[in-house]
Amino acid sequence: GAYGIGAAAESYFKKPVNELTLSEAAMVAGLIRAPSELEPRSNPTAAEANRRRVLRLMLEQGRITSAQHDEAAAQRVVNVGSEPTPDGPATLVYPLEAQSATEPYFVDAVRRYLSVKYGDEAIYKGGLRVETTLDPRLQEQARSAVSDSLSGTQAPLEMALVTVEPATGFVKALIGGRDFEASQVNLALGACVEQPAPEPGTPAPTGPVCLSGGGSGRQPGSAFKPITLAAAFEAGIGPSRVYSGPSSYTVPNCGAANCTIRNVESGGYGAITLRQATAYSVNTVYAQLVRDVGVTETAEMAHRLGLTMVGPDGTRPSDGEPYGVSLTLGSAETSPLDMAAAYAVFANRGLQQPVTPVVRVTDSEGNVLEDNTRRQPRRVLAEAVADNVNDVLKGVVQYGTGTRAAIGRPDGTAGKTGTSEDNGDAWFVGYTPQLSTAVWMGYSDTRSRPLRNIKGVSQVYGGTIPASTWNAFMSQAVASLPEAKFPAPVALAGDIAAGPRRALEETQVTTPVQIVLGPPPTSAPPPTLPFPTFPTTPVP
Repeated sequence: GAYGIGAAAESYFKKPVNELTLSEAAMVAGLIRAPSELEPRSNPTAAEANRRRVLRLMLEQGRITSAQHDEAAAQRVVNVGSEPTPDGPATLVYPLEAQSATEPYFVDAVRRYLSVKYGDEAIYKGGLRVETTLDPRLQEQARSAVSDSLSGTQAPLEMALVTVEPATGFVKALIGGRDFEASQVNLALGACVEQPAPEPGTPAPTGPVCLSGGGSGRQPGSAFKPITLAAAFEAGIGPSRVYSGPSSYTVPNCGAANCTIRNVESGGYGAITLRQATAYSVNTVYAQLVRDVGVTETAEMAHRLGLTMVGPDGTRPSDGEPYGVSLTLGSAETSPLDMAAAYAVFANRGLQQPVTPVVRVTDSEGNVLEDNTRRQPRRVLAEAVADNVNDVLKGVVQYGTGTRAAIGRPDGTAGKTGTSEDNGDAWFVGYTPQLSTAVWMGYSDTRSRPLRNIKGVSQVYGGTIPASTWNAFMSQAVASLPEAKFPAPVALAGDIAAGPRRALEETQVTTPVQIVLGPPPTSAPPPTLPFPTFPTTPVP
């Protein structure tokens, strides 16, 4: 497990390589031809014979003098703690000390990132110096929030948390599970489309880096709906567009085995605006919305925002298949890291900084291979679209399914609950202008076991334990930050407050009830502006 002579010097002798004695250096050099057979802790006799062989060859080759040889040869190998330590000089080998990172899941993410960018050869033999993005204060707060939420429960019930700084893309905290020694599956990560490892010496890839390690990921449920919402706003469908919100909705011309969508986190409604349907997570409205926007367009939006989404065949479902309408309900698996990244684009008003756990990388000669402090953001979403998404998602926390996430900053907190089918996964993904955080809860050994009867909660939804965990973390995380507010949005072209209602003939509800949700409007809507296009070039 010691990669390189430097690591061997630290492991065996507790000193840097430039401080090794001649005898110690001979023992390490002799290990190269058969590390396991000549390892001094388990095979001290073989290690001693090999050390003497190396010293003899050095003398024969004129690399050391006879006096140096004799002095070093007398310093036999001694395993400290398992045999008496001699009074005179000796080659003291210390017991193995397990080298475990204090934040193993984060370190695992860093290693995977470096592997994608530079390859394993550079990681283990390149002498890289890596400066990471981890914020120890936020990491400790994240660990505390997750530990408190899992207290009194047992594995395989798990929770993951990732927080990203929208302005930089830096991963400030990452919890991938309750115990890295028990399971190295990093539940903060998901799966990636297979790509060849970079060749040594080739330029590192740029742009967002997909990090695998968490299995195939998890279904985000309704936490995916803001992706569809962004696609709708881009198409000119605004938050005041009215739909019918029945308790169930049968997709016309479906052709699949089960074509009926039902509400999970809410009941049935009559005519309801898109803003209200988002706050109350009305599945039947979003099933209609994704048909209006287009499944392909919604999938494209997801990829643009940074969601990986690997299909069942291991490829990227660029056109939204095989999910169809269920894509908007979070049927495609993704990761907490990707969800935090996507929402960070909303928080940053449409500007994307590719998410990274690394600030800077230099090689063994001090050459800077990567410096993420100098990156320029790329606009992937029009500012007006992002502002409207932020404004709608504020309602989720203020009066919708995510009220437990409220941290006392109503104009600067937005998010969305998510619950997969049969309560197998529960999410809360939310953000302020300064931090974007995703919380996932579920069972690590299955996707079908429902989250029921956990810590007094009979049925766990995204708005219960995950939202409370998000609150516990974020209320501390932003306590020292100034209270930032999301800018008031401009109206989108096509956002008609009294727009056409969807016909109810396609639904299974025959007597819808008109209800009013959310706070009443306090002022006239701003003037409608032309829908802006967004550039694909970096923004200074």
